[in-house]
Amino acid sequence: MKNLIVVRHAKSSWATPTKDVDRPLIQRGISDAHLVSSYILNSIPKTFLLWTSTAKRASDTAIIFAQNIAFPIENIIYKEDLYTFDENQLEKVIKSCNNLYESIILFGHNEAITNFVNKFGDSFIPNVPTSGLVSLQFETDDWSKIDKGKTQKIIFPKDLK
Repeated sequence: MKNLIVVRHAKSSWATPTKDVDRPLIQRGISDAHLVSSYILNSIPKTFLLWTSTAKRASDTAIIFAQNIAFPIENIIYKEDLYTFDENQLEKVIKSCNNLYESIILFGHNEAITNFVNKFGDSFIPNVPTSGLVSLQFETDDWSKIDKGKTQKIIFPKDLK
């Protein structure tokens, strides 16, 4: 059995005159990331990998989650290939995970996240919002063979306010 939790990065600023990869979180994004990560504290797997896009908004979101779920920040794995908006690239990265690991928590970007959870989950989600979390479970022991799975949890900040 493989478990995947995908989280769209928290709300970031378009107003900052910087490259896309360097866009920072705004206060609402920081608050929403704390809200969702605090809510899931008791429902995450006991052991997992934590992967994040190298984009500042995704890695800062991952750090907030790590702090709130007591995951060592130095164990966060930064993956350049998660800085993608394409679900096929996202799928390729996930399917490359070592089978020794049963669970991954992954921080990335839309459209890739929304399209991925709709392709691999059994619940249609029109849009995964910023700080939105979707948990999927797959009936396989091989990441490279994940196929249609079961959507376990859908947690959006607006539902917690």
